[in-house]
Amino acid sequence: MRSGLALAFLIGTNWAALADSGPVIVIPGRPGVPVIINGIDASYAVVEGDWGLGKGVHVQPTIYGGRLADPVPNVGHYYPTAGHPPGYGRLEIEPAANRKLPQPAPSYYQSWSAQSTPQKPEVPLYPPQVIIAPPYHAPQAAAPQDFQPRKPRPVPQ
Repeated sequence: MRSGLALAFLIGTNWAALADSGPVIVIPGRPGVPVIINGIDASYAVVEGDWGLGKGVHVQPTIYGGRLADPVPNVGHYYPTAGHPPGYGRLEIEPAANRKLPQPAPSYYQSWSAQSTPQKPEVPLYPPQVIIAPPYHAPQAAAPQDFQPRKPRPVPQ
């Protein structure tokens, strides 16, 4: 009986170990966020193949039921003033050479420094004698409680 139970246990644990390499159904961790594998949206699709960090070789996974993902999401754009996208870069206007220059900025100077904290004084050459601390009196222990021993019950006959 024990050997049959041990055999059933070993078979059951081996099946769990073999489940690592079988096909899996991909379920996204957050709703609305697709799972993209090699440019394919694999959300709620079946993925088959040995792949991942635990494998020594990389085998291209096979995806059943996935659809191609848009490389650039199709979102609307809104340009309120001109109605078209702005130009590339910024519009720079070169000022005239004979213009009035602004007032020069005031001078500014700032510096930083670092230093170590003061050290503890060294032990003097002739230290003072040792000072004896006052005696420590421990608090008195509580008085023992007077428990009565239990009386044995009569044995039924």
